[in-house]
Amino acid sequence: MNAVAVLHCLVACDTPHGVRLCALELPAGATVSEALRAAQPQLGAEAIDWEKARCGIWGRQCARSAVLKDGDRIELYRELPQDPRQRRRAKVQRERRR
Repeated sequence: MNAVAVLHCLVACDTPHGVRLCALELPAGATVSEALRAAQPQLGAEAIDWEKARCGIWGRQCARSAVLKDGDRIELYRELPQDPRQRRRAKVQRERRR
């Protein structure tokens, strides 16, 4: 079985204007960090903290040092404005007061 010399990956980042995608070809052994560096010029820096944002592969959070496989979808997550659990608790408390 021959090793893949080039990886085909997709980088997805969630922005306030919707999800943006970038298809990449990377050398075998590339990491999440390298994929994000390659995608940044194409996706722009709008509302994304490229250095600190959490990231994952196919919806599972991972380290930026994770080695990619052919066909991986790397996701860069933006922070939520408020924790959903705290928002629900506040809503329940407001409703109880009524």
